[in-house]
Amino acid sequence: MLRYLLEKEFKQIMRDRFLPRIIFILPLLQLIVLPFAANFEMRNINLSIVDNDHSVVSRQLTDKVLSSGYFHLTDYSPDYNHALSSIESNAADIILEIPSRFEEKLGRDGQADVLIAANAVNGTKGGMGSSYLSSIIQDFNQEKGFVAGGLQSGIRSTNLFNPHLNYKNYMVPGIMAFLLTIIGGFLSALNIVGEKEKGTIEQINVTPVPKALFLLSKLIPFWIIGFILLTISAIIAWVVYGLTPVGNFGIIYLFAAAYLIAFTGFGLAISSISSTQQQAMFTAFFFFIIFILLGGLFTPISSMPEWAQHLTQFNPLRYFIEVVRMVYLKGSHFADLTGHFIIICLFAVCFNVLAVVSYRKNG
Repeated sequence: MLRYLLEKEFKQIMRDRFLPRIIFILPLLQLIVLPFAANFEMRNINLSIVDNDHSVVSRQLTDKVLSSGYFHLTDYSPDYNHALSSIESNAADIILEIPSRFEEKLGRDGQADVLIAANAVNGTKGGMGSSYLSSIIQDFNQEKGFVAGGLQSGIRSTNLFNPHLNYKNYMVPGIMAFLLTIIGGFLSALNIVGEKEKGTIEQINVTPVPKALFLLSKLIPFWIIGFILLTISAIIAWVVYGLTPVGNFGIIYLFAAAYLIAFTGFGLAISSISSTQQQAMFTAFFFFIIFILLGGLFTPISSMPEWAQHLTQFNPLRYFIEVVRMVYLKGSHFADLTGHFIIICLFAVCFNVLAVVSYRKNG
């Protein structure tokens, strides 16, 4: 009975000209485009410089800032008020004001204050731009030996797991998890309700097919498609971004198996209680936006408010994103991720029980 039901499901998918394109083409385009677009590394920050010293050291500091690649020089303003006008007209994002007698104070006292004024309308850009600029000035002081007390301190830093601070290495594993969420949840949410609108669900309802077996036949095709998509995503991550997992990719497959069951069950539950595809789409969209925003895909969970951090504990996407990133970047083993696996399995059980309970054979 299950074999015939599965044959029916796959025939329905293959007959639909639009669905296969949604399943494969759109998600893969997202994997190629999003890591380049959703990049929180700030580049080309417009900078206005007010150099009141006009000395050799002030020019060296200016050259170091501009050669960093983070800043684009808007203008050399004669004074702070002119630079502020650039900020107000959105021509500049940050002002760097070098005081008069800057070189003299550095040589005599070993330190001199500079002013960094950032346009904080965009808080992220203003804050990170100021941070970049402060770090560059600190490096400049250390190179010149200009630190408090006339002593130069040696600083040696190491970036673990992502040595080149490549933001794409952080985003790609998260987007891979996001794509499985779309396949497992969003498309399955349209499945049963689609049959309701076509009237084919009535034919199933008059048969002796148990509802658990019927829902299983709905789950398995998207489960298999999810594995195919995960494999293609891994190939794209390797070919386009040169990203391969440090750990065992089999661990990701294992977690994906449980995760796909969880979100397919969630999508089927939405489909069971919805009367139209439009209703199912809006319901799924509402929940998925919450899952994505609270999943740590774009914003680190540690940076969220405390109440939001507690809410993420009830988000299966959060755990799967962490797993994919930990295997890809840190090379974590299954022993390191046992807690995550148990939690995802609990979500799978709960969501599929909800799907079975919510499905009514009487239509």
